Amino acid sequence: MRIVKGDKVIIISGNNRGKTGEVLKVIPGKNRVLVKGLNMVKRHTRPTQKNPQGGILEKEAPIHLSNVMLYDSKAGRGTRIRSRKLEDEKSSKVRISVQSGEVIEIKTGA
Repeated sequence: MRIVKGDKVIIISGNNRGKTGEVLKVIPGKNRVLVKGLNMVKRHTRPTQKNPQGGILEKEAPIHLSNVMLYDSKAGRGTRIRSRKLEDEKSSKVRISVQSGEVIEIKTGA
């Protein structure tokens, strides 16, 4: 997966199109991500010991990976991601923005 927890993403389709947010959780088995403050749904809960009041809670619902793009702050829009290994080390991998050509993050493998 090219998107990881903590990345800033932009929604490219659906009701929240054009909005940006931070990835809270990645669900690789279902190809979905949770984005902070976006795709909110209402959950009706009955009273429990933990929540004696019960009521309606709002929480984020997962969004399919095909509907989000990594947000490139330099370009000011969504971007695709390219990956490249560094020449100096065997296990270093770099994510590069296709729009601006800037390195996004360096991951070191074990």
